[in-house]
Amino acid sequence: MTTSSIDDQTLINQLQLLRSQLNKKQSFESAVSSIKSILLNSYSSSSSSTKKVFYDVVSRVATVLRTRYTPPGFLLAGADLLDTASRLSSDPAEVSHLSSSAAALRHSLHLDDDETPPPPRNNGYLFEGHLTVDSEPPQPNWLIQQNLITALASAQPQTDSNNSVDDNDVNGMGSLLRGLVESLEVSMEGLEDLLPADIAARRAAPPASKAVVEKLPVVKVDEAVALKLGEEAECCICKEKLRVVGSEMQEMPCNHLFHPPCLKPWLDEHNSCPICRHELPTDDHKYESWKEREMELEEERRGAANAVRGGEFMYI
Repeated sequence: MTTSSIDDQTLINQLQLLRSQLNKKQSFESAVSSIKSILLNSYSSSSSSTKKVFYDVVSRVATVLRTRYTPPGFLLAGADLLDTASRLSSDPAEVSHLSSSAAALRHSLHLDDDETPPPPRNNGYLFEGHLTVDSEPPQPNWLIQQNLITALASAQPQTDSNNSVDDNDVNGMGSLLRGLVESLEVSMEGLEDLLPADIAARRAAPPASKAVVEKLPVVKVDEAVALKLGEEAECCICKEKLRVVGSEMQEMPCNHLFHPPCLKPWLDEHNSCPICRHELPTDDHKYESWKEREMELEEERRGAANAVRGGEFMYI
């Protein structure tokens, strides 16, 4: 093995380690700084396959910022890294993607800067002449919804002689609708506690068993695996390409592949494959017992249906 290939493998290992650190908020900024340092020092002399790993890791920074983190410092560091990578890359498609991603991050940053703080909440008073000492208790959800519906009914947009609608009226109605939707979501969350245990279990499955997740096989992407995956193969969680030679994928029992940093957070909240919904075992004994009962009942239903079709229990 040549010195350059050893150096390339070392770079790939370092980049994959830094890629995994992007998923933790505490280590995100230091990981981005390290990636930029390695990019400036080693990108130009790297092999084409290692440059693809560089692109994969830098693209991951953009994805994480787009879907998880919004602090201005994170956005600035990410945009700076993307600009640096776009200047070093010679691939037009990569340059276009990196430049547009950096621009999107800077645009988000400017939008955040333009936002004005919300007005202070008006706590009101209980009756005329009464000055409250403590803050008034929050209104019940049903009252908030009733007030919002009443406000919506009286806020029909007024049209002028040209049949045009005032923008202020439209914006006001949009704010009322958003408030109503948020209030309804809170009400629906409260209803979950009132559901029977079997219905609640059906509605929200617990996360996959930690022991099972730890044992999921990791597949190293080589030329053969990349060819099998095809040009358009992508991780359905982050929507990035899967066929980056040298990267690692995690395989579910249903044979679907995902980036390990994408699959882990998903299985921390769900127990099924994001694509086909194949379920993994959980650590929730109550849920597992319910699932076994459901399987037994389903078998009994199928058996009864087959018996009726065959005429075994029909009387003449």
